Amino acid sequence: MNKIWEFYENMDEMVYAADMDTYELIYMNAKARETYGYDSMEQVCGQKCYKVLQNEDKPCDICTNSCLKPGYFHEWKYYNPLINKTVSLKDTMIEDGNKRYRMEMAIDMTFQEEQSRTLEDYRFNAQMVNEGLKQALAEVNPEQSIEVLLDYLGRTLQSERVYIFEKCDGDLHDNTYEWCADGVVPQKEILQKVPFDAVEQWYQAFVEDKNIIIRDLEETKETNPKAYQVLLPQNIRTLVVSPIVFDEEIVGFYGVDNPPKEFLNHVSTMFKIMGHFISSLLRRRDLVKRLEKISFYDRLTGLKNRHAMDDYFNNMKKEDSIGILYCDVMGLKRVNDTLGHQEGDKLLLRACDSLKKAFEADNLFRIGGDEFLVLCKGISEQELQERTDILKAEMHKNNAVMAIGSLWQSKWTGDGDKLLTQADHKMYEDKRKYYEEQK
Repeated sequence: MNKIWEFYENMDEMVYAADMDTYELIYMNAKARETYGYDSMEQVCGQKCYKVLQNEDKPCDICTNSCLKPGYFHEWKYYNPLINKTVSLKDTMIEDGNKRYRMEMAIDMTFQEEQSRTLEDYRFNAQMVNEGLKQALAEVNPEQSIEVLLDYLGRTLQSERVYIFEKCDGDLHDNTYEWCADGVVPQKEILQKVPFDAVEQWYQAFVEDKNIIIRDLEETKETNPKAYQVLLPQNIRTLVVSPIVFDEEIVGFYGVDNPPKEFLNHVSTMFKIMGHFISSLLRRRDLVKRLEKISFYDRLTGLKNRHAMDDYFNNMKKEDSIGILYCDVMGLKRVNDTLGHQEGDKLLLRACDSLKKAFEADNLFRIGGDEFLVLCKGISEQELQERTDILKAEMHKNNAVMAIGSLWQSKWTGDGDKLLTQADHKMYEDKRKYYEEQK
């Protein structure tokens, strides 16, 4: 028998032999001893095969002894958790006098299995990405697209939270989007202005085109304590985070909290595919915002314009009350003619600042060169008067006097042009009184 074992001793495959009646090992070649952590045959011989090879206390349920006979190989495949390998096995029986020995050759198939599994994961991930994007891009605007995509990812990955962080104010990060499973406490409002040092190690991995995979948060307590302190209060146990890249610059990251551990590698692979599309959605959002700003906002003051005013009226309901102030900046033409348009712009900005002290910016509109409009849905007549008094006080502080035409109506009639005309007439009456007092 020793001659047989010499033949197998230096093979690249694992080989062992055991007595089929007593289950005692009589041989393990060098490759098998190395794999199972033994230095010599003396440490192996006489031990039970099921204890050494499977860490079991009794013969294995998967034992193939009953299938074996001399001159015949029984072939099968098995994942051995003790050595964390998938092996292709060839078992046979060797007879030596009255002894029967089970000999097994194990070929490590882990790499091939991982390659096959990676290909299948990629195909499955691509299908998930396509379905997620299909749902997201069906929405009418990019904000809704992003929210739908996060919802899809969260539910599909059986996670508790999916989110996007974007750089702001230098190296700080804001949590800009968030999806939470039922019963999970939202974190978005808390996770604003997160310092860079909390995610610095993540960025080092991102630069190397790696995702962050946390299989157990406690394992990061010593290796990345700053991130640990941010993640711990969020009840995070497992996590996958991937970078968001614009023009080769990392501008943020997106991630998923507490997916099942068995999903982590799968999620990481999918996120590598998904990152480009997340980036594209954010770019689309930024473009829409820029176009909206051009279309609906005045460039000088930043207030809304006539297009936005029409949109405001279109969203009014019959039961809404409406308060209107029609304002005209006094003396703008004189300032432009005598001091120049730069000083005229300063006067307009002072008038704008006065309006902002009295009313919310969403209620303010610049509808002409020297004309501003205040629209307040759902306001009471008393509150409108109180805010108008504040505006008048601020105008005098800022040296930016405006003629004001005020109008309040308890129910919206749907005729915005008519109301604006009435407020405009009141504004001209106020202007007339102003000039009379200046004589």
